Amino acid sequence: MCHCLCYVRLKLLLESHWKHHLKPASLKDPDYHDGENDSFWSWFFKFFYSYSTFSQFSRITAGIFFFAFVVGVPFENLILFWAVPAVASAIQLFYFGTYLPHKEPEGGHVDANRSVSNNLPTLLSFLTCYHFGYHWEHHQYPYVPWWKLPSVRQDRLQKLSKKNN
Repeated sequence: MCHCLCYVRLKLLLESHWKHHLKPASLKDPDYHDGENDSFWSWFFKFFYSYSTFSQFSRITAGIFFFAFVVGVPFENLILFWAVPAVASAIQLFYFGTYLPHKEPEGGHVDANRSVSNNLPTLLSFLTCYHFGYHWEHHQYPYVPWWKLPSVRQDRLQKLSKKNN
């Protein structure tokens, strides 16, 4: 249902996501900025643009007209309950799942994953972006489903703790 109302092309998302895993935080990464300007908004608009198509915007426009003028849904409700949540979720996904994990740290990236994980507790990690803030783990184990990333992270932290002691 959400797929129909948001007009998301899941095949495009999946293909781009695997391209991202092949060349993370590089110019060949569809989620990454141009390497010159990594400001939040310029990076977000590039990210948003790379996952949007003209046909998607055409279908969204047609959907708005259909619901507003055929079904009779008040335009304010379409904005408040459809547009605002869609844009807010895109910003949330980008910020917690792309921008923070892949923003180049001071001193540069340290491994091929070119990502870092946040240190949020499990519940807060879930609320921010379905644990995609545990991004190093996501890149290291891309086939692990999002709900198992906290246990992968915990295992990694335990191993690091043993190694450092």
